[in-house]
Amino acid sequence: MKLLVAIACYKVVDLTIDCLRSLAAEIPNIPGAKVAVCENGTGGDAADRLRRAIAENGWGSWVELTVIYPNRGFTGGTNVLLREAMASDDPPEYVLLLNADTIVKPGAVQALIDFMDRHPRAGIAGSQLLSLEGEIQASPFRFMGIVSEFDRGLRLGIVSKLLSPWALVPPPPAEDVKADWICPASALFRTSMLEEIGLLDEGLFTYFDDIDICLRAKRAGWECWFVPGSKVVHLEGSSTGVATGGPPRRRPAYWYQARRRFFLKSYGPVYTALADAAFISGFALWRLRRWIQRKPDTDPRHMLADSIRHSVFCTGFQVREVPNPALAGAPTPPPEVASSSSVSG
Repeated sequence: MKLLVAIACYKVVDLTIDCLRSLAAEIPNIPGAKVAVCENGTGGDAADRLRRAIAENGWGSWVELTVIYPNRGFTGGTNVLLREAMASDDPPEYVLLLNADTIVKPGAVQALIDFMDRHPRAGIAGSQLLSLEGEIQASPFRFMGIVSEFDRGLRLGIVSKLLSPWALVPPPPAEDVKADWICPASALFRTSMLEEIGLLDEGLFTYFDDIDICLRAKRAGWECWFVPGSKVVHLEGSSTGVATGGPPRRRPAYWYQARRRFFLKSYGPVYTALADAAFISGFALWRLRRWIQRKPDTDPRHMLADSIRHSVFCTGFQVREVPNPALAGAPTPPPEVASSSSVSG
């Protein structure tokens, strides 16, 4: 198999169907390409709606649906698809991780494949992500560090300018460029790389899996690239609500827990403590300046308190898995979705 497109769907059935519709004109033009969808614990009639859409649109020859319960986060739901494909008799050469809340522009998938075919040391290649209005979303990124965490918290123009070589988000490039990490809303992975470094870290649940796997790839000698010729519309935050519009929402505990796990396992306790201190001090100064200058409050609610509460100073230095919130008081699943089960469209 040349390509497997892996899509994890959680509470976004209609968007998943729209995503599949955007792929309908792309996949038949790529020999040896398939799409695998994981209905990732939404429950209710979500799986039936996906089955019906696959059947009614005639997508059954290239789409396979897997149903799991309860929700395992982006990492767990995606890994279900990857493990099955990589253990098959015909494993894919490439895997495209594609968010359910995306619309693939014409030629976007082929552009990533062509790039990877030309660059054998490229383990990861990411698309340019756009809003519905065509605005470029932030990607690629630099790795997070002590300096960038302080800058992320402080938000002071003159300081940000001085620290720009370490800024998390560099200016968006117009041409193919190496990156530290990219957003996996549309990212092509070389299967041989995944066999070497492992799949997504399920201990992260949903967040920081992108920077984690890109860092592991770099440390193993693989390259990560940003390919702006591949364009994908991304309706950011549709499953979690973290990045959607409207009044700022409180970030879930698992966001902070994933951040802590990533820093501890990647850089160790001392570096993590310094990164926590850098963000908390910078953010506290920003909150004071915002109050004095009466600037609008656009921060997630309770972010300073939550950052302190989930820092290593309050939680310790042990590397822990992020608790799956779906397992806290999860109802008993119906028999047909109690475990993984693959069905053709």
